[in-house]
Parts: sequence; structure tokens; C-alpha cells
Amino acid sequence: MSLSRDVADLQDSRPALTADEIDAAAKRISDVIAATPLQVSERLSKATGATVYLKREDLQVVRSYKLRGAYNLIVQLTESERAAGVVTASAGNHAQGVAFACKAMGIVGRIYVPANTPKQKRDRILVHGGDFVELIAIGNTYDAAAAAAHEDVLRTGATMVPPFDDVRTAAGQGTIAAEILEQLDDAPNTVIVPVGGGGCIAGVATYLRERAPQTSIIGVEPAGAASMTAALVAGGPVTLPDIDPFVDGAAVRRIGDVPYAAVSTLGARVVSHGSLPLIATSVPTNEAGEFAMIHVDEGAICTAMLDLYQHEGVIAEPAGALSVAALHGLSVAPGSTVVCLVSGGNNDVSRYGEILERSLVHLGLKHYFLVNFPQEPGALRRFLDEVLGPDDDITLFEYVKRNNRETGAALVGIELGAADGLSALLERMATSGMVVERLEPGSPAYRYLT
Repeated sequence: MSLSRDVADLQDSRPALTADEIDAAAKRISDVIAATPLQVSERLSKATGATVYLKREDLQVVRSYKLRGAYNLIVQLTESERAAGVVTASAGNHAQGVAFACKAMGIVGRIYVPANTPKQKRDRILVHGGDFVELIAIGNTYDAAAAAAHEDVLRTGATMVPPFDDVRTAAGQGTIAAEILEQLDDAPNTVIVPVGGGGCIAGVATYLRERAPQTSIIGVEPAGAASMTAALVAGGPVTLPDIDPFVDGAAVRRIGDVPYAAVSTLGARVVSHGSLPLIATSVPTNEAGEFAMIHVDEGAICTAMLDLYQHEGVIAEPAGALSVAALHGLSVAPGSTVVCLVSGGNNDVSRYGEILERSLVHLGLKHYFLVNFPQEPGALRRFLDEVLGPDDDITLFEYVKRNNRETGAALVGIELGAADGLSALLERMATSGMVVERLEPGSPAYRYLT
């Protein structure tokens, strides 16, 4: 029998993903899981007119909700499955949950992560697992690490611990919803959940549909890795040809079969924008009990990360800020209750330069140009005096190879004092007599900058 058939048979023999199974998971993991707080964000509440709570899963011992699913799965393994050792693939957070569980239960584990997993996450995996885990970095995406993990299982007979494509994992993540309902006097009007592989949205949505059917559910993906949205449009899981790995905790090429089955059965709809069903800019959430999937730009996620840090003192990783980033495109009813799941806080401080850059570009404050300066005295001074506005700054200036004696090209990065100053800047460039080419985000030339 093939491995895929074995896996399918095992899935068939396991309990279905239900609210009762999630309640059972909550009991299994209660000794190791912290009941994370629901904190009101005065800033976000004022901005939306709703009462906005942050569900602080970044305060778990492994700094993400992933411990819930990993522990719920591993604690149910048989003695023979534990003796065989466990294997998993992860972008970093699930790996920490597996590492923690391995050390707590004395189980040997091998953990595969993408080679570009932030150092902070890799270090924490080893801290939580100690001598019980081996960390293996391979490939540049979660999917490459997952393929290596599956090869390991075939070769060694170890027990796979899926990060999202398993009922036991999804049930563990669903305990977040059970906890939210326990912490509030009344069910919230809207719960916003980040989506990567889909285990969390599957568990949370399943629980809310059974226990709080009037609560609206919004699933949020990064625009560069919208695999659940793509699956809902296609009618089944599909493999995305390319993804942006920046939101590492949610950058998955293909959604899990178990999460897709749950989400599609529960009636999730893709919110369209014009003729592009994979882009959403505004989602009405006034209809009780709706279930919508949207995605947000990576730059908006970076802005949400910086705002959470500056205003609430919350250190969120990119995936952890997805739900808050989505708020800016939602139409929530005044006076309603909204819960944003801050899913993780494993962010490497060395990434903040890129985070700030992406945020400034998203806000319309950072722009790049190729400027051909005439080779004459005072050309650069004239650019500074006549083209730049009084509140604009040059953040990058780099000459490129000169192709003739008449002109000298330079790559110029400009940070505006205000986003609405771009049109005036472009007008001054047009009348300067210099040949200027704006590098548009998403263009081939622009990608060399990011």
C-alpha cells in the first residue's frame, strides 16, 4: 500500500473535526497551554468604532499558537509511534511547538525548516527541544522542507507531525476559539484569523460555527501566498507557482486537504474586487455569521507590525500581524466586538530594516528613480534644490555605469514628507530637463531593490 493511501486510511480512522473534538483537545493540552489574554486595543477601537480585542497568542511559551496543535497531536501518539521518533516540517513556529513537546515527553524528533527561516526561530527551536531534536535547514520554502520531511518518514519509519494538514493539529488550534468564548461575556461579532496552511482557520471556524453561529469569521492571507483563496476559487487545493516568502509563518504554496475540506464545507466565500477574485480591498462584516476569505499586501502587514510595536508594545511577526492589517479594509459595525488573533511574535530584529522599507513603500512614502544627470557642473545641486521638496529626503544615491560622456545615471531613493507629495515631485522632475525613470513596485527592475 502506498504512503498516500496509508495516510488517507489514518485520517479516515481519526475523529472528525468538530467542536466536541476541540473541547477534548482543550482538556488534553490544558497543563501546558497558557490561557492567553484578550486585550482591548484603544487605538484600533477608536479607528474602527468597534471594540477591538487582540488575542495574544504571541504570549505562549513558544511565542505562537502552534504549540496547541503540535502538543495535541503528539500527546495522542501510541507508544510505538513515539518510539519511532517524530518528524515535522515547519516555517518555524510549529517546529517550536514540536520541539517543546518532544522535550516534555522525552521523544526524539527531526525538524525540517527552510534555509531562510529567521535565525531567531531556529535558535528558539533548539532551546525548546534541547538534546531531543535535530534541526535540518533545507530549501527556500516550507514546501521544500515538507518534501524532505516526507522522504525522511519513508526512509526511517518515523512518525509525521503535520503542521496543519491533520485533524488533531487543527483541533488543537481550534482551542483558541473555545478560549475566546470563555473570556467574553457574549460571543464576538467578528473574529479575524491569519491563514497559512489552514489548520488554525479550520479549527477556529469549526468551533465558532457550532458554538457561536452568529459570529462572522474573516480569514486573512498574505497577498504573496494566498493558497486558501486560490483553492476556494479552483474548487480544491492547488499549488501556487510562486510565493513571496516574506510572511514566513503563512507562506505556503498549497493549502492542506483537511483545512480546505473544513473551510469549504463551512461556506467560506472569496471576496472579489472587480474582475480579480484573488484581491479584496473592502469586506462588509455587518452580516451575522458570514465567512469571508481576503488577503492583504505585505507592505500593509509591515505597517501593522510597526504600529503594534509603537502603540501597543506588541512584537508581532509578519504572520502575527495579518489580522490587524486586515482591519483597515474591513467595514465593521460601530459598537460591535472584533477579535484579532495575534498569532505569533517570533520576529528576528535583523528584519526590521526590510519591514520599515516595505511599510514606507506601501504608505506611498518611499519611491525609487533612475536619474540621468547631465555631465555638467552643478547638476546634482540643481536636482537637490529644484526637484526635491522641502520635506523630502534622499535615502539612497548610487551611480550606475555611465554609458556615454553626456549623461551619468544614478539610482535615487526618495522618502517623501507626505504621500500626496508624489505628484508635485513628478512634475518638478518633468520640468527639470533631466531624464528620469520611475521604478514601479512589482516591475522586474524594482525587484532588484527588495
